Amino acid sequence: AYKYRLYPTKAQVQVLENQLHEACDLYNAALQERRDAWKVCRKSINYYDQANQLKSMRAEGLIGLANFSCCQDVLRRLDKTFQAFFARVRRGEKPGFPRFRSFRRYDSITFPSYGDGCRLLDDGKLRVQGAGLIKVKLHRPVEGEIKTVTIKRDVDHWYVCFSVQRDTVALPESSEEIGLDVGLDSFVALSNGREIDNPRHLKRGLAHLGRAQRRLSRRKRGSRRRRKAAVLVAKAHRKIRNQRAAFHHHLSRWLVERYGLIAVEDLNIQGLSRGILAGPVHDAGWNSFFTKLWYKAASAGRELVKVDPRGTSQVCVCGAAVPKTLAERWHECPVCGLSAPRNVVSAQVILQHARVGRSRHNVGDVVSCVPREAVAFQATE
Repeated sequence: AYKYRLYPTKAQVQVLENQLHEACDLYNAALQERRDAWKVCRKSINYYDQANQLKSMRAEGLIGLANFSCCQDVLRRLDKTFQAFFARVRRGEKPGFPRFRSFRRYDSITFPSYGDGCRLLDDGKLRVQGAGLIKVKLHRPVEGEIKTVTIKRDVDHWYVCFSVQRDTVALPESSEEIGLDVGLDSFVALSNGREIDNPRHLKRGLAHLGRAQRRLSRRKRGSRRRRKAAVLVAKAHRKIRNQRAAFHHHLSRWLVERYGLIAVEDLNIQGLSRGILAGPVHDAGWNSFFTKLWYKAASAGRELVKVDPRGTSQVCVCGAAVPKTLAERWHECPVCGLSAPRNVVSAQVILQHARVGRSRHNVGDVVSCVPREAVAFQATE
């Protein structure tokens, strides 16, 4: 996918926001229909039942969205939400019934068929149905065949995302192998002895964010000054989010370009984020990093191996058990005499386990990096 900044005029911003309003209203109306159908008739309706009503509803003026495909995408989005809800029920997890969306949280519309309502012109402008020509900052060319177009609002910025189909270009083969051990003191320790510092973006931006939140709390609800203060809070969050994402992108790309085999722990990040270390774990963003590492490895033809995390910090590379408390950050092996940082030794053990699983073709430990598996990994983490 390719993401570019949009520069709409004030009139075009109003048109785009109106389209978001209409999409949000359609989403909530479709959700209400599903709730009522089950509550009154004990009947479950799906995407096709609701999509068949779109043509008559548009003819009666009940839907304001100009593009018919956008209406269909809104209903598909709701249907995916329900499919995820049913999947959580089947897995015995806390299901969380689909909720109504407020306009502030409904921030994107998708044109599922390129050329139907949205098209990128040769002069670097985006033609959007209802909004006209919008200036785009094309900082790099779009490579591949554009399939879908998504227009997204991020506070006061607008972006366009192109999903493209193109042939996968594998990187040159590499025989180098690396093990990764993520942490909080250092973001990740490598099996070659290198440790990448944890940038702690949230902690560094907490002072600015705190000032913006305190300013917001002092403003009167419903006032113009409160709305302006809320925008400043959202901008502070956006800056932290963008810094974290950029760090994850750069580090994951650096690893994929250099190593043919990357070994990581199959961590239960959701469980780790519920304890006393919830704040630092969320600030580090391990799940986001692993997701980016996974799909980059998939597109580059690299292999990423997940190993069982149990005991990786309590053994030495020689196989001897070396029990350590969490406070002990240095590894001292009484058998082979290895003395090294605890996280580096853990990364070396992780790489050893990955090699064993790879040689034995253990399906539970070794996962080939293909795009379909990358999507599954993202959904399960």
